[in-house]
Amino acid sequence: MRSHLTAAALAAALLATATAARSDDAAVIALGEETFNTYCSTCHGNNLESTGQTFDLRKLKATERARFQNSVTNGKNQMPPWKGVLSDAEMEGLWRYIRANANEK
Repeated sequence: MRSHLTAAALAAALLATATAARSDDAAVIALGEETFNTYCSTCHGNNLESTGQTFDLRKLKATERARFQNSVTNGKNQMPPWKGVLSDAEMEGLWRYIRANANEK
C-alpha cells in the first residue's frame, strides 16, 4: 500500500510541475506577444504576418536564436537596435512568441 501511495504522490507532483511549466510558458509567450505588439508589429505585421516589406519572423528556425538576438540587440539594415530598451525577460518572451507561431517548429 505504501508504494502505491508513494507512486501516486510522485505522479501528482509530476503533474503539478508539468501544469506549472505550461502556465509559465503561456505567461512568457504572452509577454512576448505584448512586446511584439508594442515594438515590432508596426514593421513586422500584426500577428507576425509580414507584409513582405520586412523579414517574416515566422521563418526563424529554432537554431537561429543567436541571429535573432544579435539583430534585435544591435539592429540590422532598417531595423533599429533595441539594446537597452528590451529587458532580458521581454527578449525571451519575444523569442518564445515567435517560436510558438513559427512556420517550422
